[in-house]
Amino acid sequence: MSAGFTRIALIGFGEVGQTLGADLLAAGASVSAYDPLFGNSNSVPSRALTKIRVVAQKTAPEAVRDADLVISAVTAASDLDAARSVVSGLAAGTFYLDVNSVSPGMKRACSGIIDGVGGRYVEAAVMTPIAPKRIASSMLLGGPHAADFITRAQPLGFSGAKVFSQIIGQASATKMCRSVIIKGTEALLLESMIAARHYGVEKTVLDSLSDLMPVGDWDRLARYMISRALEHGTRRAEEMRESAKTVAEAGLAPLMTAATAEREDWAAAQKDALAHMDDLGALLDAIRSHMTGDAQAAPKAAE
Repeated sequence: MSAGFTRIALIGFGEVGQTLGADLLAAGASVSAYDPLFGNSNSVPSRALTKIRVVAQKTAPEAVRDADLVISAVTAASDLDAARSVVSGLAAGTFYLDVNSVSPGMKRACSGIIDGVGGRYVEAAVMTPIAPKRIASSMLLGGPHAADFITRAQPLGFSGAKVFSQIIGQASATKMCRSVIIKGTEALLLESMIAARHYGVEKTVLDSLSDLMPVGDWDRLARYMISRALEHGTRRAEEMRESAKTVAEAGLAPLMTAATAEREDWAAAQKDALAHMDDLGALLDAIRSHMTGDAQAAPKAAE
């Protein structure tokens, strides 16, 4: 039986990197990390180092040197650069877990870089938000090294990970195509509810949806999905651009997906409205007020 991982390097120390770093330390692993924002002592990754005691390195090659597992947890736009950045320090046989939300084509490109220098690339599609289950979050793994990775990673707490496919790109395709629906629904609800609030009919619209799609409390769902877009719109827009690439790689023009990326980007600029997320009407009014610069722009909902 293969030995477990003991020396782990994190490339990227944002929300996912910090969560995994803390859990890996708790599991007894030695963890180093590199994030380009470590150069700014006031950045979020730098401040996190005071609570999560990974060994911060000045470069990616320094971080991965002597590691038996590298985890790439960067923004979607940085996925390829992250793979390239570790090449000079990556030892032959080192596993490289790519948890970033990118298109199948991007995963294949990263796999080519890592496997090309003797590394062992493993595709990962994280299928749930990282916060609730942390390192035990549901992950679909892909590629010829996925099964060996699971065997060695289970003692560290990767209990939600499972081998999905031997083919690089299929796990990512699953997540990206699902994101078209999930983030698309967020964008549709946001756009519909803002317009409905203008006419004072948002409650009637949501009540009518219950007849067609009985998902339960539509008011609560609308508040939740809109709040996710406001809080994480920038990151979600980036993911949707990767989803658009996924659709395009399948030979279809990503009309809906590209539009969703634009709406998620727009939503991020309305983040201040989150202070009103406990009440849908107040939340929508705050968004509309920010849109127009007029606190009286949104009429009250119809009784």
